[in-house]
Amino acid sequence: MRDKREFLINVIRRLRERYKVKKTRLRFFTPWQLLVATILSAQATDDSVNKATSKLFKDYSTIEEFSKLTPSKLYKYIKSIGLYRSKAKRIIGAARILSKEYNSKIPKSIDELIKLPGVGRKTANILLSNAFGINEGIAIDTHCITVANRLKLVNTRDPARIEKKLMELLPRSEWGEVNNLFIALGRDTCTARKKHCERCVLNDICPSSSEVEA
Repeated sequence: MRDKREFLINVIRRLRERYKVKKTRLRFFTPWQLLVATILSAQATDDSVNKATSKLFKDYSTIEEFSKLTPSKLYKYIKSIGLYRSKAKRIIGAARILSKEYNSKIPKSIDELIKLPGVGRKTANILLSNAFGINEGIAIDTHCITVANRLKLVNTRDPARIEKKLMELLPRSEWGEVNNLFIALGRDTCTARKKHCERCVLNDICPSSSEVEA
């Protein structure tokens, strides 16, 4: 355990120096806007979400404004994004719950956030970390799954088990950066389809760098 902990801390240090990312690439000005953007980002690129929300947030910004929308009004802003119909219903549903039950305030705990439509642990962790600086857990997406397995930190694709293991290995102060740093690595050299170890900052320490993938 100690060796893995020291190894992962070294990994985080190298990735921090290489990519210099502290926040999500999703653009937002308020916690609510980040929640909307994160719900939209499921099975979509950050760039496509940012393009859609740049217009959307100019016309509708607050929880109250979203709570009064109909799905059809929201469709025209997000129709370029996959699953936009179901996402629109979840966003409006979340706005109405927040407006009615939370006085239009975003709760600051995973247990409360996952009660909202379209919000799971990953979305809740992204919101808490990036909007409030609260590290209650670690957001696990496909990049994190790929990177954590190639680094031999885990041998599972189950997000819950991966989150638990990474939380055990890292101090809480480091939890908020893991997702953003693993995403940066995953987009750059450690893609799910193919790894480019020859130009990876972890080449000399990664246990998978010399392995040939089928």
